[in-house]
Order: sequence, then structure tokens, then C-alpha cells
Amino acid sequence: MTLRLLSYNIRFGGVGREQALAETIVAAAPDLVVFQEATHPKVIERLAQAAKFPFWAARPNHSIGFLSRQAVDYHEWHYPAGARHSFLEIVPAGGKTRVFGLHLSARFSKWDERRRTREIRSLLAGIKRHQDGFHVLVGDFNTLAPGEALNADRMPAWIRALIWISGRKLQRETIQLMLDAGYGDGYRMLNPEVKGYTFPTWDPHVRLDYVFVPGVFANRLVRCEVITEPKERIQAASDHCPLVAELRLD
Repeated sequence: MTLRLLSYNIRFGGVGREQALAETIVAAAPDLVVFQEATHPKVIERLAQAAKFPFWAARPNHSIGFLSRQAVDYHEWHYPAGARHSFLEIVPAGGKTRVFGLHLSARFSKWDERRRTREIRSLLAGIKRHQDGFHVLVGDFNTLAPGEALNADRMPAWIRALIWISGRKLQRETIQLMLDAGYGDGYRMLNPEVKGYTFPTWDPHVRLDYVFVPGVFANRLVRCEVITEPKERIQAASDHCPLVAELRLD
């Protein structure tokens, strides 16, 4: 049995872009969609109807929401100390797999990276009781992995200014914390030579969206891809390309 998981930042709640979003979701054929910036529940409800997902959840002004084709035994929003956004725990029917959707603080500066590390530490502490079982962390981490290049000249002027103020060098602590905690970077494990850029859709040159699995369960991740085509629809839907992962559950 497999679970096809889609992570999708839909930008500002997705208002007015429901058709492009729904078409993108249908084409990806996921079993479970984890959204970031799903701040308007009515939009998520419309997406559920358009894409024919019987189960969904979202809350006003909460970034994380979901759609599911299968029943969900349990879902709950959690609030790590000091985090900008809550994270969402989802247990698909059967209760043997847990999916944690998250959206870390944005912006490129050493101060924001420190905040993201605090958020990750708090999240990992909050899910510690589940770390012996199979689980997945997925979402918009808003940061770069160690060793991955950033062409700052292609970033907006205000981001270039933050990088300059931060000492002209970005810290990469957040993803390193995940790796040090024993998690595998799903996309990079399966695509070591492919950039996998997810942002922005009109000029992809940064990888901000990730799926992490515990290293001991790395063989359960059988596929991980960034959806970039068709370009016109992907650009119309959001500023992030969706990330899809296929997981073996048994």
C-alpha cells in the first residue's frame, strides 16, 4: 500500500486561483494534500469539491490545511513555543502513519534562520513520542539546505538587502538540524543531481519545500518530484511549485 502525498504552498490563501489550483491537484493525483498558506477555509472547501476529495480541514488564519481521499482517524493543530505558524498532525485511516505539515517563518536573514531553528527544535520536541514509528514531515521550510547554491542576484532587492545586512552569507542551520536528528531529505535522497527548485514558479531558483522521513524508514520513500509543468498553469496557481512524494506504508 502506498500514500501519494502532495505538499503545496498556495500563496495568500489561494483566493481567486481555485481553478488553477484544483487542476494542478487533480493532475498530480495525490491521496493526501498538505497545504501551506491555507488561511481561507472556504477556498479549501471549494478545492475539495472541485478535485473530489471527501475529507478536508482548514482553519481561518492557520497556514496548514489538508485534503484527503481516505478517511482520517485524527488531525490536530499544534502550537510550538515561539513559532509563527501552527503545525498540523494528520493520521490517515489505520493509525500507523503520521504526517506532520509545517510552514516555518519566512525571509532570508540570520535572525530569521535562528527563529526557524527554534521552531524546528520545538516541533521535534513536540513529536518526540512518535519518532520511533513511521512519520513524515512535509511543507515549506523557507530555508536552504547545506551546500546548495543561492544566486542572490536573482532574488528581489529587499531579500538581497537582508542578505547583505546579515553579513552576505546565509546560515543553513534549520535543514542541518533535521539531518542531525536522523531525518533524510527525501527529495535529495532520490534526486542527488537534480536541483529541485520550488520557488518562485516564474523563475525557479530556490528549493524551499521539503519532505523528511526518519532515516531508518528511508526505503519507504519510493518517489519524490517537483511539479513544474505545465508552466502556465503552475504559475497561475501559486508562487510555489508543488512537491509530490510517494510513500510505501507497509
